[in-house]
Amino acid sequence: MTTTSDLHDLRAAVAAASRGIAASGLVIGTAGNVSARDGDLVAVTATGCDLATTTVDEVTVVDLDGRVVAGDLQPTSERDLHLGVYRHAPPAQVGAVVHTHSRMATAMGLVADEIPVLHYQQLVLGGSLRVAPFHTFGSADLARAVGAALDGRLAALMANHGAVALGADLRAAVGNAELTEWLCDLAWHARAVGEPRALTAGQQRDVVEAATATGYGSTRRADR
Repeated sequence: MTTTSDLHDLRAAVAAASRGIAASGLVIGTAGNVSARDGDLVAVTATGCDLATTTVDEVTVVDLDGRVVAGDLQPTSERDLHLGVYRHAPPAQVGAVVHTHSRMATAMGLVADEIPVLHYQQLVLGGSLRVAPFHTFGSADLARAVGAALDGRLAALMANHGAVALGADLRAAVGNAELTEWLCDLAWHARAVGEPRALTAGQQRDVVEAATATGYGSTRRADR
């Protein structure tokens, strides 16, 4: 059972993550939102919140139907985008969502329909970066489109809008948002020089097998 103390900690963590992505340049002003899940409750930044200075009071708690459970402010206009992700993803796999208008991810969403796997680290996100078609912010159509683009992925771009990244927790979601921005920057610069080489399906399988065999990306030490 989620206690009042638990909710406060969850709201504080969302506020801290919001300030962190603003400090790293992934968002400017109110252009983005962050959420984290605890069971059937979701702490999400409030509408109009300046992410660089987000406080606990600027994080609202809602249930999976969008009803406000704690907090005095209205949740972000992208509430349904966040809730749609949580409704369709196992809690153990997705415990946090980060939506940004980061520069390179937004730029690539203006020109690309999909970014193929150009670097092996992109496989951390599940493969190619799909671009969800444009729909008005805060709309049910946008939430559905982004949900489809995220199927089997931990990140997606949004045409003429921004990017969304998921993670098992806030740290992972923020890390995936940073990786998405890096990959978009890489794609942009590579295309300025020529046509980038994408990894073949076989090369991608080899990378996944090597990562599985070596524990690549894991901080745990193998038992001896």
